[in-house]
Amino acid sequence: MRQITVTEHLILHQKKSPAATGMFTGLLHDLILAAKLITRNVSSAGLLDVLGGTGEINVQGEAVQKLDDFANRVLIHRMERSGALCMMASEEIADIIPVPSRFTRGDYVLIFDPLDGSSNIDVNINTGTIFSILRRRTPASQDPSIDDALQAGMHQVAAGYILYGPSTMLVYTTGQGVHGFTLDPSVGEFLLSHPNMQIPEQGKIYSVNEGNYLHWDNTTQNIVNYFKSKDNAIGSPYSMRYVGSLVADFHRTLLYGGIFMYPMDHRSPEKPRGKLRLLCEASPLSFVAEQAGGAATDGLKRILEIEPTSLHERVPLFIGSRNDVEVVNKFYAGAM
Repeated sequence: MRQITVTEHLILHQKKSPAATGMFTGLLHDLILAAKLITRNVSSAGLLDVLGGTGEINVQGEAVQKLDDFANRVLIHRMERSGALCMMASEEIADIIPVPSRFTRGDYVLIFDPLDGSSNIDVNINTGTIFSILRRRTPASQDPSIDDALQAGMHQVAAGYILYGPSTMLVYTTGQGVHGFTLDPSVGEFLLSHPNMQIPEQGKIYSVNEGNYLHWDNTTQNIVNYFKSKDNAIGSPYSMRYVGSLVADFHRTLLYGGIFMYPMDHRSPEKPRGKLRLLCEASPLSFVAEQAGGAATDGLKRILEIEPTSLHERVPLFIGSRNDVEVVNKFYAGAM
């Protein structure tokens, strides 16, 4: 049977949707090209001088890895030339990145985490690029502004991730379901391998860093205890799986079901905080989850309804099978 390439799939969906444009298809095509360049270096990380840190600290206060820096530069260089974007925002850079006036500016905004899980690069654990695409709000006659990026996740035009592992996979949604493509290195094409992906409604796996248990509030501790007990929806303890790379943990959850959790951290009681970035991590993955039949919450509110107030805002995240996420909502609402 002939396999469908991601380009063919994009063109097919463009024909089905009156809102789709050639500019948008070209944007995703350039994003895919950037992913191919990144995966080439990731797959050769042990042979090239790309392991370890750069000695710099990013806007998040985290050590910048060489591959992180490479992925960030590749995405900016490739995407500012696409002709489809007016601006970008990266987890690695404090401010917005307007497309220079010497390039054609389009109607879209790209927000990305260039290499999620980069702290695991040196031990050869899966990493990935997470992306979110929005339509600009400001008139085309004006320069783009941060307001173009500060949009609730429900306004995303597309979102997804590229997973760099034993095989390289692209998983994305444009609001018409979730589709996965695997890179065939022999032909250099992403081929449709996982059409219409669906998260099981009920899971049996929980994923969380239990090393932070003492820094959670009582409700959060009770939630994790629920999944570890016999008194839950499946009548036995859930299996525990935790990679420590968000994109890898989410990909497993998408395929097998269950719930991934990164709760609020209370180690500083006067200033509790979430860990994951709303715009470049929680929001795009939540769009994918919902389009696959799952759900995502911060414990009190649907992730896609949160109105961001800053470019690097952090939130708690509970994401995965609909039934398991609903349990979290009930605990925080005091109904369990």
